[in-house]
Amino acid sequence: MNSFLRKYLQGDAVLWIVFFLLCAVSILEMYSASSTLAYKAAKHTAPIMSHITFLAAGTLLAFAVHLIPTQIVRILSYPALLVSLILLLLTPFIGVTENDATRWIELFGIRFQPSEFAKLSVIIVCADLISRIHDEESEKTFFKYIIGICLIACALIVTANLSTAILLFGVVFIMMFVGHISFKRILPPILILLLCGVLGFFAVKAIPQEKMPDMFGRAYTWVARIDRFVEGSSTDNKYVITDENLQEQHGKIAVARGGIFGVLPGNSVERDYLPLAYADYIYAIIIEETGLIGGLFVILLYLIMLFHAGKIAQKCENTFSALLVIGLSLMVVIQAFISMSVSVGLGPVTGQPLPLISRGGTSILITSLYFGIILGVTRKYRKEEAKQEEVRNESAQDIPTIDIEDL
Repeated sequence: MNSFLRKYLQGDAVLWIVFFLLCAVSILEMYSASSTLAYKAAKHTAPIMSHITFLAAGTLLAFAVHLIPTQIVRILSYPALLVSLILLLLTPFIGVTENDATRWIELFGIRFQPSEFAKLSVIIVCADLISRIHDEESEKTFFKYIIGICLIACALIVTANLSTAILLFGVVFIMMFVGHISFKRILPPILILLLCGVLGFFAVKAIPQEKMPDMFGRAYTWVARIDRFVEGSSTDNKYVITDENLQEQHGKIAVARGGIFGVLPGNSVERDYLPLAYADYIYAIIIEETGLIGGLFVILLYLIMLFHAGKIAQKCENTFSALLVIGLSLMVVIQAFISMSVSVGLGPVTGQPLPLISRGGTSILITSLYFGIILGVTRKYRKEEAKQEEVRNESAQDIPTIDIEDL
């Protein structure tokens, strides 16, 4: 069995363990958190079986992708970026609206989020462009390309999903910083974006919604969430539950019920009150059922992934592979911490799922792709290490030995 795993599950063993543990946590908690879906379904087991199917498909996808050479991933990222941008452009016109947001496209009965594909392709393309920078002139040229790609992708995402656009831009900027792009180039776009964000916030506060173009209608939802988060911290509104703050307040109740050891899996009460217990607020259900210990365990899994990705990046022989590992791992971990922060009341509602744990087919498959690509990078350098070790062993065997009696 051990030889079978070593032969077929190549790459970094720790990352494979983290991947499978996250899947296990997902199955355990989704069985409980999806109770409201089970009541509505024709078969009570339909929601959990659908979720397990996506996790199984994600596992197969990660396995298949980790066998693909990194160079092929690098080449395919450009057509993938073009397709994802076209789909993002079409989403407002042919997309499916759910929870007051048009983020999905349905083709041949399959519903998916183009923004998830855009995140993946943008990170790979940007990793490639940054790796091509060798001097001041190339830095100037490729920096323009990187900023242009990010602006186009984020502009198409932002009207339906502000948090995803901010997350993507943030990860790319960290990649540029790690890739040694001069800070004098990175700082001006950051300041401009911050200024635009502040001006946009006050514009939404000042202009009535009926006078604002429809494409900016989602901005009023973002401002309302920020206001609720700020007001919820005050003493007067701390314990008031309304239709607007239903998720936030019941999320806090779930966390409070968890205590140290939790109420044990399957015994959650708040899963029946939280509208998105199986998606955005699944971490609150994890804490309610497994307590502080279970919540810290999930945090530890994501931290292990991040720290191990850093070690992998240090061992990479080329800049592209190192930046690719850093970008993909940061996307997963930062998204996870945003989702967990919202669940425990440390941030305004964003709609970010907990990677590989929350319900959502597109999110699970894309996160599995992240893992598969990172594991593919580790598979490559481990093969190279094995070859080098083999050469060293052969060289050692060729060294002649001298018997002391012959002297």
